[in-house]
Amino acid sequence: MTAAVHRPLASLAVLLLGVAGFSASSAAQTPSSDWQFSALLYVYLPELRGSATFPTGTSVDISVDPHQIISNLNFAAMGAFEARRGPWGGFTDLVYMNATGSKSATRVLSIGDVVIPANVTADLDLHVRSTIWTLAGTYRACGTPAATLDVLLGARGLFLQQQLDWQLSGDVGPLAGPARQGSGDSDSTYWDAIAGVKGRWSFGGQRAWFVPYYLDVGTGASQLTWQTLAGLGYAFSWGEVVGTWRYLAYHFSSQGSSLTMSGPAIGAAFRW
Repeated sequence: MTAAVHRPLASLAVLLLGVAGFSASSAAQTPSSDWQFSALLYVYLPELRGSATFPTGTSVDISVDPHQIISNLNFAAMGAFEARRGPWGGFTDLVYMNATGSKSATRVLSIGDVVIPANVTADLDLHVRSTIWTLAGTYRACGTPAATLDVLLGARGLFLQQQLDWQLSGDVGPLAGPARQGSGDSDSTYWDAIAGVKGRWSFGGQRAWFVPYYLDVGTGASQLTWQTLAGLGYAFSWGEVVGTWRYLAYHFSSQGSSLTMSGPAIGAAFRW
């Protein structure tokens, strides 16, 4: 993999642990005139698959499993909050991740348009910080003890900060002196408007078991983004525990790249 490829690749990889709001579950009841709140803490560990096309015309397929994500993670925080009064409500979801990746003695690389001799090795360090923020308003179109259906309208923001440091060794040919080492950084922001539905279906003797679902579709800075999830949960007096399978996709028209993420998520929601 070339050094020139690392930055766009990182832009995709930092999305892994959380992108796109695993929104806090709503109680499966008829809307109340009192304020109702819920807060959710969760973990999302998907597999990443995507492709990226770079200015050189090179296309790269990307595949990263959860183990690779965990091994390069410095810090991550994920949470969601929802408020509701009557049929109206809203939720917000925030994901933050700080990761560092290193590669030593790599031989296949390029910097800009300069061709690097094959006998050159490099030490590369990549630092990535990412924030994904989802904010949406909701309206309860259907609410019974057995099922809820909310329509939602809002936005999803993706903020990326990346820094790549490199140091070359060996016969670097035209790269002499300070050109043997260097660094580069970039900041990217993507905002997309989203619309969708979310809700749940409850079953069992006391309707403690439930199936949550979520779907949104959006566009804006990206050509197309969409997310869906479904799973199984159990409600207690204090809140609920839920596990889901989530799928998130991005298509970035300006970069000519795409991203898909799918994997399990598990969390606990607290209601008051």
